[in-house]
Amino acid sequence: MKLGIVGLPNVGKSTLFNSLTKAGAESANYPFCTIDPNVGIVPVPDKRLTVLTQMYSSKKTTPAVIEFVDIAGLVKGASKGEGLGNQFLANIRETDAIVHVVRCFDNTNIIHVDGSIDAIRDIETINMELIFADIETLDRRIAKVAKGARMDKKLAVEEASLKKFKEHLENGELAITIEPDNEDEEALLKDCNLLTAKPVIFAANVAEEDLANDGANNPQVAAVRDFAAKQGFEVFVVSAEIEQEIAQLDDEEEKAMFLEDLGLKESGLDKLITASYRLLGLISYLTSGEDETRAWTIKKGTKAPQAAGKIHTDFERGFICAEVVAYDDLVACGSMSAAKEKGLVGTQGKEYIVKDGDVILFRFNV
Repeated sequence: MKLGIVGLPNVGKSTLFNSLTKAGAESANYPFCTIDPNVGIVPVPDKRLTVLTQMYSSKKTTPAVIEFVDIAGLVKGASKGEGLGNQFLANIRETDAIVHVVRCFDNTNIIHVDGSIDAIRDIETINMELIFADIETLDRRIAKVAKGARMDKKLAVEEASLKKFKEHLENGELAITIEPDNEDEEALLKDCNLLTAKPVIFAANVAEEDLANDGANNPQVAAVRDFAAKQGFEVFVVSAEIEQEIAQLDDEEEKAMFLEDLGLKESGLDKLITASYRLLGLISYLTSGEDETRAWTIKKGTKAPQAAGKIHTDFERGFICAEVVAYDDLVACGSMSAAKEKGLVGTQGKEYIVKDGDVILFRFNV
């Protein structure tokens, strides 16, 4: 999974990125200090892996990972070359979803590019830049098919669809709200890879005092939640400043105590991972043995052969069956053999839909 982190300058974007990834991207109180997109690979915390590693005495533990791309602060006019221009928009195209950091805190020591705090105005500024960039993408594509469309019915249909997409965007709407008329139009929309077609998670960046009650008394957070609900997007409340402090603690017990002192049950990274999996419809299944215990990320609804294909294409091609046990059942029994004795291990075929927390042994023949 690859997430692109965007936001106006000085909203706490790079500070949050640093905290989430410990990658040490430069962070300073002025626009455009992030000159190159920074990339950080973050393991997805999963206590189930620790338990299975101990159970199987695995030599290696491999968690699922999220790749974060910190994209330089966009400003009004970015799509026309203002600020650092649209060179960074290409980095957003490669991501599965966008994490949009929105400033919901007051601090006179940290300047705001527009001079005041207004979360919705900031969101709309970024959205309009992404919309403008998408319109440019469609204009180029329309120009490409226009000539051939006069003689080719298929190209004529494509041109009409592209113009429909463009009109939708020109009305200030995001591409993710476009409703395709048929499967061909749906495929065309996907092929256009529009920035505003990507799902969004808003990171409402608040001051420390707003964390314990999850921003319930912060009117800026309330506005972001209302905006996100209308679009079907996710929101999580975070303090980039506090995340920075958490990132400096190496000991897990220390982190837990620090969070408890703040009245928090989980870190911002945990909140973001939960929101990402929910938004993108992802789950993890597990494999475990003497050599390795590992988490594999798949889409909800994935059938056993395709899940096996995540490990190796040979597993999918030569799929015979999957021996499946629910993680909770396996742990309760203490071993796979004990789970089998109790009839909790099922032999599943090609139509089996993998569930979150399934511990699977694939049988295949190539």
